[in-house]
Amino acid sequence: MPSYIVTIATGNQWFAGTDDYIYITLVGTEGCSEKTLLDKPLYNDFERGAVDSYDVSAGEDLGDIVLVKVEKKKYWMHDDWYCRYVTIKTPSGDYAEFPCFRWLVNDKEVVLRDGQAFLPQDDKTSLVRQHRQKELDMRRKTFRWKEWQPGFPMSIDANRHKDLPRDIQFDSEKGVDFILNYSKAIENLCVNQFMHMFQSSWSDFADFERIFVRIKNTISEYVMQHWKEDFMFGYQFLNGCNPVVIQKCTKLPDNFPVTDEMVSVSLERGLTLEQELEKGNIYIADYKVLDGIKANRTDPCTLQYLAAPICLLYKNTQNKIMPIAIQLGQTPDENPIFFPTDDHYDWLLAKIWVRSADFQHHQNITHLLRTHLITEMFAIAMYRNLPAVHPVFKLLVPHIRFTIAINTKAREQLICECGIFDKANATGGGGHVQLVQKAMKSLTFRSLCFPDMIKTRGVDSKEELPTYFYRDDGYKLWEATKSFVSDVVSLYYTSDEKLQGDEEIQAFIKDVCSFGVQDFDHCEFPKSLKLREDLIEYLTVIIFTASSQHAAVNFGQYDWCSWIPNAPSTMRRPPPQQKGLANVDLIMESLPDRGRSSWHLGAVWALSQYQDSELFLGMYPDEHFTEKPVKAAMDKFRKQLAEITSSIKRRNEEKKLPYYYMSPDKIPNSVAV
Repeated sequence: MPSYIVTIATGNQWFAGTDDYIYITLVGTEGCSEKTLLDKPLYNDFERGAVDSYDVSAGEDLGDIVLVKVEKKKYWMHDDWYCRYVTIKTPSGDYAEFPCFRWLVNDKEVVLRDGQAFLPQDDKTSLVRQHRQKELDMRRKTFRWKEWQPGFPMSIDANRHKDLPRDIQFDSEKGVDFILNYSKAIENLCVNQFMHMFQSSWSDFADFERIFVRIKNTISEYVMQHWKEDFMFGYQFLNGCNPVVIQKCTKLPDNFPVTDEMVSVSLERGLTLEQELEKGNIYIADYKVLDGIKANRTDPCTLQYLAAPICLLYKNTQNKIMPIAIQLGQTPDENPIFFPTDDHYDWLLAKIWVRSADFQHHQNITHLLRTHLITEMFAIAMYRNLPAVHPVFKLLVPHIRFTIAINTKAREQLICECGIFDKANATGGGGHVQLVQKAMKSLTFRSLCFPDMIKTRGVDSKEELPTYFYRDDGYKLWEATKSFVSDVVSLYYTSDEKLQGDEEIQAFIKDVCSFGVQDFDHCEFPKSLKLREDLIEYLTVIIFTASSQHAAVNFGQYDWCSWIPNAPSTMRRPPPQQKGLANVDLIMESLPDRGRSSWHLGAVWALSQYQDSELFLGMYPDEHFTEKPVKAAMDKFRKQLAEITSSIKRRNEEKKLPYYYMSPDKIPNSVAV
């Protein structure tokens, strides 16, 4: 009677082990084994982190094992179990590996394919084709599209984190509970006494230090010391939390009537403004997307205010980006233009208003929309259209880990009505919804392609902007990621015809366009892909957005936003409509009060923290792929990432303001915070 050695690995995460009954059935090309209970006498099977082996007998030789059915049945009470993988050693000594990496909940079974990836057209037997289709049918019932807000990218149909499929929930809800994390942050930052002091203004800038935690050698302390300087203001457009707004200005907007006489004192080369524009030394940051957005009102007595400023920037002879003109609204007749030659407090208040607008743009568009929501959209489409045996599923699944969970938790606690976001932010109370809806109207697929996004803004030249580290590191990461994707894709798609004949990948692409972005014409997402190079770019967009881009705009939040005057989450006085009125008192009355400042500080602290079980770019402990060529591609990718990490460390050694947000050793694989 043939005997097969079955080895099963249980996960290492919390509560991964089980006391329930585990059964296995082997399905081969020549037959099927009986359902076998896996149990060793006087032994505690399937404990957390365990690797257990069993003998499974069959009445006859089963041939090649093509499927493994694993079932869990209740022993006393349902006890969820996380299975990492199953391996089979046949009587002839051959090994086959069946990746699982799934939770079995209640009385559940999973049917596993061996670890080799297959395109749908390469599956030859009806048995595996039926299994493939059955898996997708079940997935589509589980992963349903839902419109959380009109005009948003579509999200998962689940109101609460606990309603999600178990496989995509966090291992421990405690780690992603925003309320618990904020409470912990507030306690760590020692701002408990200020939490409910709404409407109580700070006395002066030094007063903000009462809630500012100084951490030695961090950027946050440098920001506190230098935030008033024009250099620091301009530098943040390149390497701060929101390095995606600045663009080259070749012609001034019609609604921004800056003349040569107004800024001539700021132009160091002896050229006119028109000549500086022609030379490529003028840049602009225009927050017109904020125009008309409703400001928050967190309590009946306090109005809050938003502005949609335009800021003109100049690359001086030291290659520093310096502000030279600021208009705090889109209508010139109603908004004076402020200059560095104005009164000190007038100019400072104008810059504070720009920083506040930048904060709103960053949180709602750059961070929420263009990393979190977009990645979730790709993730849902992946689960709905790509079975676990598909090579693109295996490639993408590490990069969407926990993304649906963190977004669901955010909709549940953070950005929902009366959520945490409403407590401190000027775009809370519904303004954030308006802003995302408005930003969606200009989101295109090409704007998610890093090189295109950089080039479109006219900031692609290293000679012209030598200190734009976000761009430089982003280029390296984009190319390394694209090279890795290309290596994997080329193994399975040996021709463009292979891609065109893959009905599953075409359904994935179409689902993203037709449902994910709701077929908005302006988005220009492809509905199908015919060339391998287009698929490589498409998958690079997904991985880059979920990893490098999210890291670039998320993990610097405490560094750049913890000093409240540098990134006010709200403003409590309207933007000035004439000059000569600003003083310290007006600025303090405009900046967030003590309560909102404390909520803001807790937020940027909590959102900047890495998860305890973080997996960084290039780390793939769950071996969805078993083929040696793919593992070789992963090794090559890790070597490229290590070289990028080393080059960034060398560059940062002598810098007072190191840029490390796109260092691969600090980039998580996925959007998980």
